[in-house]
Amino acid sequence: MRGNERVGAGGGRAAGGRRAGAALALLCLASGCAGSWAAPIREQREAVQEAEARALRASEAGDPFSAEAALARPALVRAVLDRNPSLRAALYTWRAALERAPQVASLDDPMLGVGVAPRSFGSKAVDDGWRVDLSQRLPFPGKRALRGDVALAGADAASHDFEDARLRLAALASNAFDEYYLAARSLAINARHVELLREFEAVATARYAVGEASQQDPIQAQLEQSHALHREAVLRARLRVAGEQIQAMLHVAPDAALPPPPETLVLPEGPEAEPDALAEAALAGRPDVAAATARVRAGESAVDLARREFLPDFTLSAAYDRIWQEEQLQPFVGISVELPLQIERRRAALAQADAELARAKSERDALVDEVRFAVRSGALRLSEARHVLHLAETQQLPAARDRVEAARVGFETGRNEFLTLIDAERSLLDIELGVEEARAELCQRRAELDRARGLVAGLDW
Repeated sequence: MRGNERVGAGGGRAAGGRRAGAALALLCLASGCAGSWAAPIREQREAVQEAEARALRASEAGDPFSAEAALARPALVRAVLDRNPSLRAALYTWRAALERAPQVASLDDPMLGVGVAPRSFGSKAVDDGWRVDLSQRLPFPGKRALRGDVALAGADAASHDFEDARLRLAALASNAFDEYYLAARSLAINARHVELLREFEAVATARYAVGEASQQDPIQAQLEQSHALHREAVLRARLRVAGEQIQAMLHVAPDAALPPPPETLVLPEGPEAEPDALAEAALAGRPDVAAATARVRAGESAVDLARREFLPDFTLSAAYDRIWQEEQLQPFVGISVELPLQIERRRAALAQADAELARAKSERDALVDEVRFAVRSGALRLSEARHVLHLAETQQLPAARDRVEAARVGFETGRNEFLTLIDAERSLLDIELGVEEARAELCQRRAELDRARGLVAGLDW
């Protein structure tokens, strides 16, 4: 009779095992559900991979200026954006933020347990006793989605931070180009004045030889030349520093070849819009404003999540228990409910989330004010730089050149002293250097305005 009971029980155990297996399969399906974050994260991953591939191609391409006779601003900006390590660091920060959503929005791993009743094995009184169980913790509906929203907003903020890093780096590269140009042009101007002073020295020496000038005149010319030679050493060091700054931004060796700057600086045009219109457009296009908005969105989702933490989580479980000899008792399913009794902890978490959301909103509002000020002040500074350059080129420079010529003729004819000629030459040197500085400053002011407007500086001018 015992054997017949065992045979019947075996058939029942098989049916019970199938029922328990079905319950376990449902738990496995529940643990593998995909979140709503999957599609946007996949799109951002593709964007990161594209940026990484572009940086890799640039690093493998070798010298970006090997075929260039002179360095051009747009080419430099593009090369820096492709090669600079700090931009890659921002790219990897974005990539790391992307991988947070799959972690926080996924279910916990299911728990599998196996147990046996050791003394049941080999016993003639009872069947072999063992138990297999599987459990899955399930957060209250909506918690996973909110966790994914927080992480996805963080990834969005990181992507905008990457774009903002590109804008900052482009403005720095454009300014470095201006410094490189200004140092080279100042050297050329100084060399031209050295030659001019040598001509003055020759004239003064000739006049001194015939008794028409004092001995101090050629000596004064030699002294001015020594000042110019000292200035040349300073400018050469400035040129080298500017070149090495560019090489550092390009992530190449300090002794790598770098084309000389152009003979003339291409001056940017516009913009023609009013500062208020530029400011409103900047608020819509600035990536750091978009990043601040994304952080506000993350804070709002975090507050909603903190409120939902007052609701209980669940744990579903299923088991097949052979310790029970009755086959009807062997399949087992159950549910456990968390008791959210730690109210103070949850209240503190909610207060923290509220404070962090308020901070994010305040930072966004402050940034909006900063953008408006930066655009308006940048437009005014650009207009001022244009005015200064116009005056220097159209009035000061022609007048200084005429003064040198008049002083030279006057000295050669004995109508004025040599110091008058030297003073005119000094004034011309200062104005010529000032004109080049005004040109470089105009370009730098335009780069600042482009940065304030959320544009990549130096690519279109």
